[in-house]
Amino acid sequence: MNTEPISKIIAGTMTWGIWGKNLDQNQMIATMQCCLENGISTFDHADIYGGYTTEAAFGKAFSASKINRETIQLISKCGIQYTAENRNNTIKHYDYSKSYIIWSAEQSLRNLQTDYLDILLLHRPSPLMQADEIAEAVQTLKKEGKIKDFGVSNFTPSQTDLIQSKTTINYNQIQFSVTDLDAMLNGSLDHMQLHAIQPMAWNPLGSVFKNEDEKSKRVAIQGKVLAEKYEVSLDVILLAWIIKHPSGIIPVCGTTDPKRISQLMQATSITLDLEDWFSLWVASTGEKVP
Repeated sequence: MNTEPISKIIAGTMTWGIWGKNLDQNQMIATMQCCLENGISTFDHADIYGGYTTEAAFGKAFSASKINRETIQLISKCGIQYTAENRNNTIKHYDYSKSYIIWSAEQSLRNLQTDYLDILLLHRPSPLMQADEIAEAVQTLKKEGKIKDFGVSNFTPSQTDLIQSKTTINYNQIQFSVTDLDAMLNGSLDHMQLHAIQPMAWNPLGSVFKNEDEKSKRVAIQGKVLAEKYEVSLDVILLAWIIKHPSGIIPVCGTTDPKRISQLMQATSITLDLEDWFSLWVASTGEKVP
């Protein structure tokens, strides 16, 4: 397992810009500082967020904040060619050529106003990706000190193995929550444990606060029972459920609410009882475990 000092909860920035809260510079600075005050020092980006605008907005705020670069960790993702005003793309597609990976990482560095990324991830797998070319790009970026570490996002075990055959993968950021169980059941998290790959989970609260479907309702009802038992909020219970998994999953949380940010790290200090953990799995599936 990699030993980079990333925080046990990661701040996801996808909705900080025009794809969500549209925070102004002062609000971004305040949100960064709130995260740091609460032990969250790692910020997760992707070049496409905000149609290729959010990294630059964050970078300007980060520069103005005077926060010491050595006290934070920056993650970014590349590879998706998105249809946006500032890209001459006619269709959304993926590009994992050596030249594009290097160019994209360098763009992220300029936009984030930093000399290096702590972690660069390939955002989504492409059927046309070539492991040799990806490995050459990663090697170049590491040699030049532009990235410290490398991983993937949304990759299956076989896709991970393909890239891992040519260059070391230390992270895989996947969709996982109590309402999105696939990675736990299809071998993905087992594969990561076997190969010492650190999982990160995007959308770690799943559909509980978004949907009114029966699964979300069942999980919310049981989650609130546990929230009362452990004297924490429902979202903390849902994060604690993820963290209990032996693969060492790190949740990527997108909230910009200071009150919620201040509570997130509680999930790292409570341990759900065994039967409580299984009670949420049962609530999710609506039936006894197999």
